[in-house]
Amino acid sequence: MAIYDPTKRPTDAYDTHTHLNDEKLWIDPEAYWARAREYRVMEMNVVGYNKLGNERAIELAKKLEGVHATVGWQTEDLVNFNSQEMAILEEQLADPNVVGIGETGLDYYWPENPGHEVQKGALKNQLYLANSMHKPVTIHSRDAFDDTYDILSNSNVKDFGGVMHSFTGGPEEAKRFLDLGMYISFSGIVTFNNAQDIKDAAKVVPLDRILVETDAPFLAPVPMRGKTNEPMFVKYVLENLAEQLDMPYNDLAKVTTENAHRLWKTNNEN
Repeated sequence: MAIYDPTKRPTDAYDTHTHLNDEKLWIDPEAYWARAREYRVMEMNVVGYNKLGNERAIELAKKLEGVHATVGWQTEDLVNFNSQEMAILEEQLADPNVVGIGETGLDYYWPENPGHEVQKGALKNQLYLANSMHKPVTIHSRDAFDDTYDILSNSNVKDFGGVMHSFTGGPEEAKRFLDLGMYISFSGIVTFNNAQDIKDAAKVVPLDRILVETDAPFLAPVPMRGKTNEPMFVKYVLENLAEQLDMPYNDLAKVTTENAHRLWKTNNEN
């Protein structure tokens, strides 16, 4: 079994998607960051999702070692997304602390979200920026795999790169996005007992295209269900995936960190 043991100085891990900028963690983001580093989670992407979230992500990336920012607009906040905010995004992407666009994407699950055409338009606009600035994109897709695939397949995503974050599809969906050159990132959902499709998807993802994340403060992994998720819990995602893939924890931690460095062009020396 791929048991995590902090006393054995495990290989450094990289949480590729966390929200220290969310209200639940913003009460003391430095404490969550420090705790993660105690458990050798030495790098993380703090992912933006609206105006305030983007600003906070950049703020943290500027002051905390091993923290990188991405900036973008998620579906639920698109009512405030306009040409002025697009211009701000473009400015933010020039900041050396900002390594990518996102999160952005399509979410058809929540009926209160903006309409499908509004979501598609915002995604296309952000993909345009990703292409023009040559920054990788972090894609959120819920109940919208077909439309997400269609839009990505008509973009230049193979050139600028991207990741399907907190992947919830099965093997066939994974293969479709892999064919577009996308990376596939697994969150705490992959540890759930009822997530067999996702577990099966993990087995078809090449090792050079697999990533791990927490999506903190959401989706706490087993055995931390019911608790507020935080970056240090990415170790449980790694442990679970390593067992499913029948490989040592340290090997998977190493390869997922290398993959993250390749996609976002980050490399933190510790």
